[in-house]
Parts: sequence; C-alpha cells; structure tokens
Amino acid sequence: MAVANLYSNRQKELRGEYPDVYQYEELPNKFKVQVTQIIIDTIGKKPSYNQFGHSTVSLSEISFRRIHKILCKEYGVHSLAIVQGQTDIDAVLNFFMQTSSIEEAIDVIELTFRIINSFVRQNESEFKSQQSTIQTPTDAIIELNARFKQHGVGYEFVQNEIIRIDSSFLHSEVVKPTLHTLLLSPFLEGAKEEFLSAHSHYRHQRYKESLNDCLKAFESTLKAICIKHNWEHSPNDTSKRLLNICLTNGLVPAYMQEQFNQFLALLSSGVPTIRNKEAGHGQGTEVKNVSSDLVSYALHLTASNILFLSDCERKI
Repeated sequence: MAVANLYSNRQKELRGEYPDVYQYEELPNKFKVQVTQIIIDTIGKKPSYNQFGHSTVSLSEISFRRIHKILCKEYGVHSLAIVQGQTDIDAVLNFFMQTSSIEEAIDVIELTFRIINSFVRQNESEFKSQQSTIQTPTDAIIELNARFKQHGVGYEFVQNEIIRIDSSFLHSEVVKPTLHTLLLSPFLEGAKEEFLSAHSHYRHQRYKESLNDCLKAFESTLKAICIKHNWEHSPNDTSKRLLNICLTNGLVPAYMQEQFNQFLALLSSGVPTIRNKEAGHGQGTEVKNVSSDLVSYALHLTASNILFLSDCERKI
C-alpha cells in the first residue's frame, strides 16, 4: 500500500516541515506504528483454521516464530515477551514498539523484512488466501523506505540489508546503481558482500572495519575483472598493482588516458590510502579515531570506483 497523499501530508510538504537532513539516533513512535501496520498488512496476524474448524499454525505464526527465535538467540534471552504466555507475534511487535535502542529496533525491521522478501514472497498467494493480507512484499519494502524518508530517518532496506544513507543524492545516484550492478554481475559476488559489510559496519559505528571492507570490495572488483579476462596477476597484488594491470590490458579507452590518470591519482589518495593510514596498520601508543565523515567519504568513493570500473569492463 502506497503512502496516502493526505491533505495534511501535502500541507506539511508545502510548509517545508518534512526533514531534509537525516538523523540516526531515534525512531519516532509514529514511524514505529506505521512500520508495524506495514508488517501486519503483509504478513498477517489472525489465527488459521482447517476445514473442520480446528485451529492450525498459520503462515503468519510461522513467520513470527522464526523472527522471535532468531532475535532471542542473538540477544541471549529465552523470550522477548513482556507478559508470560504472549504469542510470538505480540512478543516481537511489542518489543519493537517498546525498545529504546534504535539498533534493536532496526534489527527487528531488517529481520522481519528479510522474511517478507523471502518466505512471504515465495508463498504470497497462500498468505493472501489464509491471512487476507492486503500488501505485497514489493509494496511493503517500497512503503518502508518511503516512511524512513518521510520521517527523516537515514536508513533504507536494500538487498536484504538496512543500510545507512548520508546523502539522498549520493545514495540514489551512486550507491544504489552500484548495488544494482553488483547484484546483476555474478562474478562480483565477493565485492557485493564486502560492500554491504562495509555499510553494516558503518551503521554500527565500526569505522575501521568499514574502511577495511571498502578496500576489500574495491580490490575484489579489480581481481574479479582480471580473473574474468584471464589477465595475469597475483592473489597478493595491491589495489595499485591491480589497477595498473587493468590499465595495461585496456580496461580504460586510450582517449580517456589523461582523465583516468587523474582518476587514478584520486583513487591512490582515496580508499587505499585512507585505509592504509587509518585502518590497516597498528595504532602505536596512541588510539586513532576514525571519523564518520571520513568513512562516509570512503564508502561513496568506493561505490563510484566500482561503478566506473564495472561500466568499463562491460565495454571491453
């Protein structure tokens, strides 16, 4: 179900009341209620009965049981239920509404929408007939991301991951096209996993780990291109060496050589250098802090580089 274009929403937009700067510290209660309604509309909540009128385990209950079990195991608790005897459905949804931890709330959203994107999608007709669901998995994901944006919360559900957004323009023009390219290129599977891992570390403020995965994704892209085209290289080659191999083999057209030299200089002072200086070596006697701005820059630079090299590779 799409976000309704209500009069009050239009007036808020005209008055400029919708936030244009993302925040990451809290999920508004209104947003949580809306997400809960999306989940119920897509997974359902009512019990199921067989032809004899006896209650059976519904697809909805199976879905929430999976979610509840995974969360309990990861959090090291027996149950999320606040009241003894609560159903898995109520335990998960009440926990989501009442937790003050944004990371725990995001955990619930991410895990639930993974179930929606897989189990519910695979059994969509059964959910609709058994649970009378009124929202498809595709529409649910679209609405979730619209609600994030509506409330100025800087996250988005993409390829079964909740990733952090720092700039709507960079996200739509750089990050999403890169993820699309990685998804459609099986030989770049390793780079995709590492790029998503870098985003996950970034969201959890593990900045050094994020920088390391940026470099891994970048190097994996170069190695994958070398392997695909049988270009001689060593498994231990650095990103600079791999770039030179790709250049030598004509990855970049000759007429773009000068531009690419500048681009190579940017790369040399970008992701690899940032990682080597900030995350790749010992800290010595002083603990080094890596800023979120630096990591955001590295993530977007990594995405731009992967997208550029992938486009060049397709033209060979």
